[in-house]
Amino acid sequence: MNNKSIWTAALALALAVGGCKTQKGKLEFVMPESGQKVLLGEQVKLKLNFLETAVDSVIYSVDGNVLERKKDTSAVVLDTQRVGLGDRSITAKVYVAGKEDIAYSNLIVLPPSAKNYGFEVVNTFPHDDKAFTQGLQYEGGILYETTGQYDGKSTLRKVELQTGKVTKIVPIGDTYFGEGMTIIGDKIVVLTWRENVGFFYTKNSFEKTGSFSYGNSKEGWGLTYDGQRLIKSDGSNLLYFLDPTTGKETGSIGVYDENGAVDSLNELEYIDGKVYANVYQQEIIVIINPETGAVEGRINLVGMNTENRQPVDNELNGIAYDATGKRLFVTGKLWPKLYEIKTVER
Repeated sequence: MNNKSIWTAALALALAVGGCKTQKGKLEFVMPESGQKVLLGEQVKLKLNFLETAVDSVIYSVDGNVLERKKDTSAVVLDTQRVGLGDRSITAKVYVAGKEDIAYSNLIVLPPSAKNYGFEVVNTFPHDDKAFTQGLQYEGGILYETTGQYDGKSTLRKVELQTGKVTKIVPIGDTYFGEGMTIIGDKIVVLTWRENVGFFYTKNSFEKTGSFSYGNSKEGWGLTYDGQRLIKSDGSNLLYFLDPTTGKETGSIGVYDENGAVDSLNELEYIDGKVYANVYQQEIIVIINPETGAVEGRINLVGMNTENRQPVDNELNGIAYDATGKRLFVTGKLWPKLYEIKTVER
């Protein structure tokens, strides 16, 4: 055999060996592809590239929870409605002759596209342009507001809507940076930013009556109340649920729109079953379903307040709702006006 024949035979052998190896491959998911985005409620087939035609068992799990156990190599179907929104880790443990092999994949489950809204200004009211607004709520004809910053600038206030006059004010404390607030009956709950503590006040006298520590959420940003739970943001894409009596954290949910996680959730307001949230450093309010975490609407407020705006520390921040009059109010940090607006679907 000449050199050319030897080289040809060697190449053929290499290709044969390589072909067998490629064909055999490794245990892995054929479906879904890792990182594949799917719509909430979609049925997704989970299919493996098995190394053996016969198996003892296969255990499919999502986020560590068993989805299905099988004795064969047939595919299974995942109903994404069962697992909810977000990045979902998928594993398959395959057992053959007492040995275990594992394959991994993941899905990103997203909601349908949110509705988009513009706005119309219905009315404007004076607002203290030295108020670094963090929390805002309207009740009984009065605006309740919290402001931020250190060195004694963080406050809890009562404000006349029509005049913007501050009728009652107490400092939150020199060492605290005030953040979001909400009202529960005859008490007000106030967050601090990085101090890992929230406070209870009486609504009428503003007397501080108690405090609570944060849980997994280490920062305080926005706060609202849905009639049963406190709902808290911390600048991430998570909403945290708190016991309204103790402030103890009881759970959380991730917030997603059709593009992925919606981060920087800030000041919150609960309106007709939905959570309205400022997105920090954006002129946007997102409308969130607090049961699923889906962003169902998006209000674009670009151009509402442009007078003497600064690039930082002058952001949109403050949402209040008059449930009786069906009026929506918004303002921002150091804004000279508070706006009553009407949303307009685009």
